[in-house]
Amino acid sequence: MTQPEPRRLTVPDPAVLVAVESAVPGITRTRASDRLGMAHDASHYLLTPQAVLVPENADQVAALMRTGLPLTFRSGGTSLSGQGVTEHLLVDTRRHFRSIEVLDGGARVRVQPGAVLRQVNSRLAPYGRKLGPDPASESACTVGGVVANNSSGMTCGTHANTYRTLESMTLVLPSGTVLDTGAPDADERLRALEPDLAAGLVRLRDRVRGNPDSVRQVTAQFALKNTMGYGLNSFLDHHSPAQILAHLVIGSEGTLGFIAEAVLRTVPAHPLAATGLLLFPTLRQAMAAMPGLVAADPAAVELLDAESLRVAQGDPQADDVLHALAVRDHAALLVEWQESDPALLAERERAAGELFRALPLAAPARLSRDSRGRAALWHIRKGLYAAVAGARPSGTTALLEDVAVPVAALADLCDDLTALFARHRYERSVIFGHAKDGNLHFMLNERFPADLERYAGFTEDMVGAVLSRGGTLKAEHGTGRVMAPFVRRQYGDELYEVMREVKHLCDPAGTLNPGVVLTDDPHAHLRDLKQVVTVEPEVDRCVECGYCEPVCPSRDLTTTPRQRIVLRRELAAARAAGDRALAVELEREYRYDAVDTCAVDGMCATACPVLINTGDLTKRLRAERHGRLAQKTWKMAANRWTAVAGALDLALDAAAAAPPALSEATSRAARALTGPEAVPRWTRDLPRGGTRRRPAPAQHPDAVYLPSCLNTLFAPADGGPGVMTAFRRLAERAGLRLHIPEAIGSLCCGTPWSSKGYTAGHEIMAGRVREVLLAATDGGRIPVVSDAASCTEGLDRLTTHQVLDAVAYTAEHILPRLPAARRLPSLALHPTCSSARLGLDPAITRIAEAIAERVVIPDGWQCCAFAGDRGLLHPELTASATASEAAVVTVGDFAAHASVNRTCELGLTRATGKPYRHLLELLYEVTA
Repeated sequence: MTQPEPRRLTVPDPAVLVAVESAVPGITRTRASDRLGMAHDASHYLLTPQAVLVPENADQVAALMRTGLPLTFRSGGTSLSGQGVTEHLLVDTRRHFRSIEVLDGGARVRVQPGAVLRQVNSRLAPYGRKLGPDPASESACTVGGVVANNSSGMTCGTHANTYRTLESMTLVLPSGTVLDTGAPDADERLRALEPDLAAGLVRLRDRVRGNPDSVRQVTAQFALKNTMGYGLNSFLDHHSPAQILAHLVIGSEGTLGFIAEAVLRTVPAHPLAATGLLLFPTLRQAMAAMPGLVAADPAAVELLDAESLRVAQGDPQADDVLHALAVRDHAALLVEWQESDPALLAERERAAGELFRALPLAAPARLSRDSRGRAALWHIRKGLYAAVAGARPSGTTALLEDVAVPVAALADLCDDLTALFARHRYERSVIFGHAKDGNLHFMLNERFPADLERYAGFTEDMVGAVLSRGGTLKAEHGTGRVMAPFVRRQYGDELYEVMREVKHLCDPAGTLNPGVVLTDDPHAHLRDLKQVVTVEPEVDRCVECGYCEPVCPSRDLTTTPRQRIVLRRELAAARAAGDRALAVELEREYRYDAVDTCAVDGMCATACPVLINTGDLTKRLRAERHGRLAQKTWKMAANRWTAVAGALDLALDAAAAAPPALSEATSRAARALTGPEAVPRWTRDLPRGGTRRRPAPAQHPDAVYLPSCLNTLFAPADGGPGVMTAFRRLAERAGLRLHIPEAIGSLCCGTPWSSKGYTAGHEIMAGRVREVLLAATDGGRIPVVSDAASCTEGLDRLTTHQVLDAVAYTAEHILPRLPAARRLPSLALHPTCSSARLGLDPAITRIAEAIAERVVIPDGWQCCAFAGDRGLLHPELTASATASEAAVVTVGDFAAHASVNRTCELGLTRATGKPYRHLLELLYEVTA
């Protein structure tokens, strides 16, 4: 294990906590897990806040501002420059600021800072629109971070970034003043409530405009992508104090005020695109091709240097050309043209083909409109940072820098950087980025604090190289802590003093995000650097990027996958530092926060660029805490599963037959005696027991059918036939024969054992399933079908046989043979985590559209976290995970509600009060 320097958890100042609680009661989180879990973000800086504050609205933020306490705002935590960490008070704006309102048919959108960019674009997609900024982290970054950092991305350049597409914002100033900059009287209100600020902005506007050198420098600097310091172009582009203020706040990284809401103009989401990968023998040749490519007006030109290509070759979605390339000094440009008119795109493709023939390419190039191939290329590019960082040596920290120069200077800057890597002995460093905009990213692997002098020396040399090429030291990631000491060097004394005056006018006491954007400390970028502790193989690749967080069902209740990992690192650091009290506290809190309330749904792995499934860690931790008796009991259950499932069936029948109050009291007493992890909580909304699975032999079967044991445990929903009956009768209508093996009652997919960490019982069940299927499938010749998505996934892990979900089998083999359906007017559909991982979306959609005229997958749907029995053991987990989806469903008017897993149906029924049924039950009824 890497030995970190001793780092003790400081005790929060009681006076600070009293002040916060007096201002806004009930929002303060001071547990060790809360503070340390939020201390980490995607940057290479680490400071521990005194407390984490979770306000619910702008008024509460204003009350916090008026305390005069230092505040740092955090939402997605994907920022890379250290602007989201603090030793003071950290304000979590992710949890309660998620509103999205589409305006004017999608031409504009009103959003709050906690809304994830991809979710906003999903809401805009039906209108053919999207947000202008398109950073690679769009699946995890939030609108608050996008606005506060003036984020851009792959295609938006400087013409459609946050600065250019902002219409207005609701801003909370450090004084507590709340200002809507889009209001007709915004300037009058600003002058009345903040006269010094309003007058000061006008004075600075005239100062900048009246200085020809300032005008020339600002114009040149902001012709590039530029997030270094404050956006002084606001003084040239806008006249009124309110609009100047709004545009200064863009890119200010929470140092001038809190953006409670923003109205953004959207851009067209072109439905047609042609994408290709151009391979060059060298990086300089790739850069030399840039002027010609830029002249052809592509939507994007993304650079990947040789080391990036080596990492990309390991991506599962890399194509045969990339796999076959013997990478030496190569470089690649990912190019894309976008249009809404097929004829225009065809002309783009023709012109591009002529251009490609004149380039010194290392392999033939072509543009493709194939959505799967294009998605694969963009998956490689968007996941490149985390993939490269995930491949770093254990115990090192990944540092991603971000600069821009005029496109004509790109080749020379690449040569400069390559030489600096060699001079400072940075091996396997990568260069990639948005070449069309002259915007380069480069990543170093560093081991702190051992190599601090090397890092300091490299930074000085890099700053000199970029500024000598007429560039900016920060293009789109924000100044943060990493470049704050160099703002004066980039802009000179006059413009730097203008920036200092901006900060003083807005935040006279310097309470907002101290140490970020501007600093008087020339070594600030070398302080509070993160040391990465090597802990365990399941998670050591984690770069703390936070991509996993939006898909985690426990994110609003306890911890996210990123927090589970960083808390393991903090626990290891506490033990290594000899801080036994902190280690004990973290262990105690971790048990519930990270182990008991993890759904182990694996959705984190679908979002993680380095494919970390924190569920694997959770399963191992659960296994480690099981005693011999528990392991023996669950091993016995695997050996006697027919009897156990039958007993659970009878228990549910008995509980349903008894007076509800008695059954609930008995459940509570048993949980109090044995603990919440041992006995499920019975509630009166649970169904009776289900139907025993019976063998059904078939001659020359078309499929081997393994009905899920969930059919035995839980009765069908809403008096329906249940999926087991529905699927068999659908197959009969289609003339297909299903064989249910003789031993069906004793079979299970193994998920109850694997998710709980009962490894011995899981192996017993796995062996039995393999043995039965070997015989039933004629050695694997006949496909296996299961009728619950989670069971399909579990069986697929247990065996090498082909396992299909009943939904997929029905879509391909049964639906085409059914009579026309009497379609329902509408259907609310809940996909599941298992169905998403299995790739069932096309099949689910096809069947759902055969069932209903209008199919709605609610905004905000995610894993319901029922997770087998997790929703019975910890119903608060499912309640939290389904809250957003339930809010949409309960106000909707749907003829039916469906999912593809019985426990998910239970979870959604509990959350919404609406009867959820299996999709195939509804198909059976509408085609009867």
